[in-house]
Amino acid sequence: MSVRFGVSPIAWANDDMPELGGDTPLETILREAHEIGFEGVELGGKFPREPAALEKALAPHQLDLVGGWYSSSLLTQDADAEIAALQPHLNLLKAMGSTVFVFAETSNAVHADRATPLEGAPRLKSGEWKPFGERMSQVADYIAGEGLKFAYHHHLGTVVENQADVDAFIVATSPSVGFTLDTGHAVLGGVKTIDVIERHPERIAHVHCKDVRGAAHAEARRTGKSFLDGVLAGMFTAPGDGDIDFGAVMKALKRIGYRGWIIVEAEQDPAVANPRVYGALGLATLKREAAAVGLI
Repeated sequence: MSVRFGVSPIAWANDDMPELGGDTPLETILREAHEIGFEGVELGGKFPREPAALEKALAPHQLDLVGGWYSSSLLTQDADAEIAALQPHLNLLKAMGSTVFVFAETSNAVHADRATPLEGAPRLKSGEWKPFGERMSQVADYIAGEGLKFAYHHHLGTVVENQADVDAFIVATSPSVGFTLDTGHAVLGGVKTIDVIERHPERIAHVHCKDVRGAAHAEARRTGKSFLDGVLAGMFTAPGDGDIDFGAVMKALKRIGYRGWIIVEAEQDPAVANPRVYGALGLATLKREAAAVGLI
């Protein structure tokens, strides 16, 4: 597989905060994603979960289903129970020809809770990483056996948020546990993006590219705002509109021979940041930087 560019529907309709774009029809999301020039789209809350209906929705817009976020509970149930719970999601992805399974632990997450500040993200004790990692590895091995790449999504407000979390997570898990490397969550979580790519190339299974406004994030933390309040304050934006050097990111991906999807993503209020305008900016930025280093 070569590098392909897709988009998350979260810029049009935010599942964690349904009032953002809640009235935007799925047809609008898919039509604009195609018109911008994306080849694929990730799942969102407005998408049908029956393969025939989903194929019918995507086909007119020539969009592949890239995959989509799956919320796990491996801190509260064992791997066998998680594997049983993920079957509907897995079966949909397989039916749609998706190649990646995006997985995130949310049993103790606070990213969807506006009452909890950014500083209130959960933390595991040192002795808790090993059993968590073992369960994660068992699930990842199963997903690999089903023919998909397992891609764990580190995320603000979740148990894998900062550099120490990422380091502990890598030690505790097997090589089958790949990452959804998310540039925005990495930078704001203090994760060294380029270092992770270069030191753990075999772990980079999927890439989300969002940009950040560091000043907005710092102010949200200083004033005790929640993750969703930070989103509303504009701490995320599309590539090309913030602080991240995507040339360096594309260069690092080129050095490791990355092949797979690169997803443009930015949690913003669509009433303030037009998804079509920002989606086009993000795609143009990434294609320009990828071409400059020979990634595409």
